[in-house]
Amino acid sequence: MRRDSPSSFGAMFLARADRTPDDVAYRKPGTGGAWTAQTWAETARAVREIAAGLLAAGLRREDRVAIASGTRVEWIEADFAVMCAGGATTTVYPSSSAEEVAHILTDSGSRFAFAEDAAQQEKVAPHVERVFRLDDLGELRASGRDALEKEPDLVDRTTAAIGPDDLATLIYTSGTTGLPKGVRIAHDAWVYQGLAIQAMGIVRPDDVGYLWLPLSHAFGKALLSCQLSVGFEFAVDGDVSRIVERLAEVRPTIMPAVPRIFEKVYAGVGATIGGGLKGRLFALAVKAGHHNPLADVLLSKVRARFGGRMRYFISGASALDPGIASWFGAVGLPIAEGYGLTESCATTIFNRPDDPEYGTVGRPLPGTEVRIAEDGEVLLRGPGIMRGYHGLSSDEVLAGGWLHTGDIGEVTDRGSLRITDRKKDLIKTSNGKYVAPQAIEARFKALCPLAAQILVHGDKRKYVTALIDLDEGVARTPEVEAEVAACVDRLNAGLNPWETIKRFAILDEHLDVASGLLTPSLKLRRRVAEERYGSLLDGLYR
Repeated sequence: MRRDSPSSFGAMFLARADRTPDDVAYRKPGTGGAWTAQTWAETARAVREIAAGLLAAGLRREDRVAIASGTRVEWIEADFAVMCAGGATTTVYPSSSAEEVAHILTDSGSRFAFAEDAAQQEKVAPHVERVFRLDDLGELRASGRDALEKEPDLVDRTTAAIGPDDLATLIYTSGTTGLPKGVRIAHDAWVYQGLAIQAMGIVRPDDVGYLWLPLSHAFGKALLSCQLSVGFEFAVDGDVSRIVERLAEVRPTIMPAVPRIFEKVYAGVGATIGGGLKGRLFALAVKAGHHNPLADVLLSKVRARFGGRMRYFISGASALDPGIASWFGAVGLPIAEGYGLTESCATTIFNRPDDPEYGTVGRPLPGTEVRIAEDGEVLLRGPGIMRGYHGLSSDEVLAGGWLHTGDIGEVTDRGSLRITDRKKDLIKTSNGKYVAPQAIEARFKALCPLAAQILVHGDKRKYVTALIDLDEGVARTPEVEAEVAACVDRLNAGLNPWETIKRFAILDEHLDVASGLLTPSLKLRRRVAEERYGSLLDGLYR
């Protein structure tokens, strides 16, 4: 951390608003493709009024305030207000069930909550003292204005009193192996995130980011920290169904996304171009790369789908197939894949867009250290690591001052980290062979445009099998089943004999968040799925 670093996340926001008050901070969608711009000064006014309103309502230092909402500018304003008022944000995925919300709000001890709509209000209201609706903050802001008339420096004074070690957020893990755990992250960890990314020089003040990812995830908070540090603008809209339409309107230069977006684009381009002469010409163009003037004429049509100004993408949350990453790079749309956990503020390791090492998640942020334990586990140490779990022992996961990630990996000659699998997810067949299911799953989804999810199974079994979930809108026909089988054959051709999928089944239902088989961040709840489809899996070994 620099000596002149902001003392808190709230101070970081107010400093940004003071430095560039008239610059655009956010844009939100309007009608007819128009977007409404909002300056840093306008954002600061909203944040100060909401923060003062929270203080007038009785918010105390480090009191938890939940936000249950999709991604929108008002989410950001509420979060910044909580930070400036000395509270701590507890994030809630809008897709979370009533039971999950009850656990998070009760476990965190949240006093207040912001809710996006009536449905979210109904879920959070029984567990907090007071709920504020994001689409109607008039009363809260009016209360804040009254408080500021009496004490004009109320928010600034409160923000100045917040220390770097004070609790900033309580973000709950996705709960892939049990109940979500609250991760305690202090203000200085978020400040470090923004300063470290700024120091890398990969984001510029004139960049335009397109933000649609869930802000309930630590990745979203890290992106906001980066924005405050650098000062670029974000177009904000959480409606995933309109991404393609919005890209043409916003024409962003950077966009964070998850691997599924890139898998769909890759598969969609392949399906559009097809085979024959056109397909061969496009394959040659990709091989030549966008630096070749003739090839670039054809590849520019792909770039146009993303607005025509994209400098690079940021990929996180789960593994990205190296083949897809290199394909996008050849097209002229490099993907900077990163790695991190909620426990490390999401962004810990990062591929440099101008010098990526495909198949890895890149090199550590400045100030972060990586070590590989004797059993292959990835260990992390640095300013962005959590303070511990809320109400639970963290001694084991933070043993020796290092965060034990639970991931297995290795460091390349170039200093990049390659993740091979989750320590607990490694499969050991009855023949004693180890198999990394996540790597196989990522490769299959890149090969098969028809598949939405795949569960690779085989622990203590004599061979590996799989359950395959077809993408929405794909009808299960004999032709589709034959194509899926062909994709499995292509997958197996690149695997070791003991890793190959010997038998598989196509599911008749989707693996989704509502069914409890995917987390809100779209990670597979492997153990839950294996238990639910136990009889189907058993049948693949008869």
